[in-house]
Amino acid sequence: MNPLQKFQIEVRVRYQETDAQGRVHHATYPNYFECARVEMLRAGGISYADLENQGVILVVTELGCNYLGGAVFDDLLVVEVETVRAKGTRIQHQYVIRRGTETLVTGHTVVACINPQGRPQPLPDFLRSIPSA
Repeated sequence: MNPLQKFQIEVRVRYQETDAQGRVHHATYPNYFECARVEMLRAGGISYADLENQGVILVVTELGCNYLGGAVFDDLLVVEVETVRAKGTRIQHQYVIRRGTETLVTGHTVVACINPQGRPQPLPDFLRSIPSA
């Protein structure tokens, strides 16, 4: 399978990512989503820094999270990202975060491709050609 279509990483919960109740703070999960997206690009042979140096900037325009359970300090999580759609100027991803077999969080993002002046631009061909789920 194309690594730009479906990819997963492991993340170990760090102490500073937890709240007063000892659970991962809800605002941390979108950071895990972003880590998975960046590493998915890297696995596909694309450095995010190189993209930006070429004037291709991907910005989040939509984010959603469904919290089903809570992770705690030192948990080993698997963050799975899947490209659902890549067309025009936008890419839609879905995420599942698991601890073992337990699903803790599901979510989605939409990222838009812009130029350095902040104007929408078409996705590069290699991103537009990602097979959709």
